[in-house]
Amino acid sequence: MARDTTDTTPLSSVSELSDYLAQGSRPKEQFRIGTEHEKFAFFKADHSPVPYAGEASISALLKGMQAKLGWEPIMDGDNIIGLGEQSGMGAISIEPGGQFELSGAPVETIHETCRESNRHLALVKEIAEPMGIGFLGLGGSPKWTLAETPRMPKSRYDIMTRFMPKVGTKGLDMMYRTCTIQVNLDFSSEADMAAKMRVSMKLQSIATALFAASPFTEGKPNGLLSWRGDIWRDTDNRRSGILPFVFNADFRFADYVEWALDVPMYFIVRDSRYHDCTHVTFRQFMNGALKSEIVQWEPTMGDWTNHLSTLFPEVRLKRFLEMRGADGGPWRRICALPAFWVGLLYDDAALAAAEALTADWTVEDVLAMRDEVPAKGLSARIGKRSVFDVARDAVAIATDGLKSRNRLNGEGQDESIFLQPLEEVLAKKQTMAEDLLALYRGRWNGSVEPSFEEYQY
Repeated sequence: MARDTTDTTPLSSVSELSDYLAQGSRPKEQFRIGTEHEKFAFFKADHSPVPYAGEASISALLKGMQAKLGWEPIMDGDNIIGLGEQSGMGAISIEPGGQFELSGAPVETIHETCRESNRHLALVKEIAEPMGIGFLGLGGSPKWTLAETPRMPKSRYDIMTRFMPKVGTKGLDMMYRTCTIQVNLDFSSEADMAAKMRVSMKLQSIATALFAASPFTEGKPNGLLSWRGDIWRDTDNRRSGILPFVFNADFRFADYVEWALDVPMYFIVRDSRYHDCTHVTFRQFMNGALKSEIVQWEPTMGDWTNHLSTLFPEVRLKRFLEMRGADGGPWRRICALPAFWVGLLYDDAALAAAEALTADWTVEDVLAMRDEVPAKGLSARIGKRSVFDVARDAVAIATDGLKSRNRLNGEGQDESIFLQPLEEVLAKKQTMAEDLLALYRGRWNGSVEPSFEEYQY
């Protein structure tokens, strides 16, 4: 996320919260694709993490990029914590452990997504190389302990760091030692949102399996293919995971709002100061719970949009849908993740086929698959089928959906070319995590150090 919003429009009723989400609906011809990716910054000399401050640092990277791009610096007190394009179309931000994130502009095609990622990575490399900094494309930090991982000076992260150990065992690992690729997609109506939310919630673990790329922790295999996927199983279960009510045939914006209202808050921002609000839910906040603690206690639309950004279900609903199941990975996967979901969700026939593929899956089936996938990957099961078989069907549907969209590049190729990394996974019947483990046990001689060279951008 680029920045915490400060919309001071007062909130007076719960219905306004649903109306806010509904205002995200847009005509199909205006659908856009917003891709986000995170990467670990490291010093090439010794593969150590990059601190926030100093001549060679995260803050120096941000300042260098600001000088090149001319984007507006995003500040937290005196600290630069990100950059925003003046038009609001894109942003660069930092995650709690210094993971460097591009939140891409909303674009029309995945061809544009790839060009944007290319430009970003080339610019980052140009600024980072003189500092001896490289960037690693994996889903989990392969080497550094939590204590060795730097902490970024961002107020919301301070509040989350204090809160996470109270609500789960793995929240700090999520914050400081994971990276993801996400895509944000549009809906045309409440019914379209519900159909896309239902299908993508069911299939999110298929993406976790296909993109599994976090088999190492603190220099050794961790027994998992997606350590990141496993971390989310016990981060903060009141705000994370599968949402069973999404599976209901009559799921609506109001159902998501009712759930979100009863999730504890992280903070509100008043006069640029962050107030820790982890002791109240948003519903309690709207009912005046902070009246005796904060002078300007009245809820605003900015408070609601910030709260929505602190919810972490497998698919997050804002004024668009966020697909949150994939590990970070190499450059080609930055394009493959949006290709997978756009192919499934932006073509009517493909969406109908995806609905048919998952029609008989129960909440219990999906939860069981979600629990199995981090360790078993493609060999996990959903009902009577293997995740591999479902993944093969899902990629085929996505391919048809992208071909039907028929968005061509200068060479006359449609967007299905970006699914090639997933086709390779299926052809080998082996995830990237399993490739990494084979290297570790073979050519890498039991060391994760070569990953920094071979999987850097």
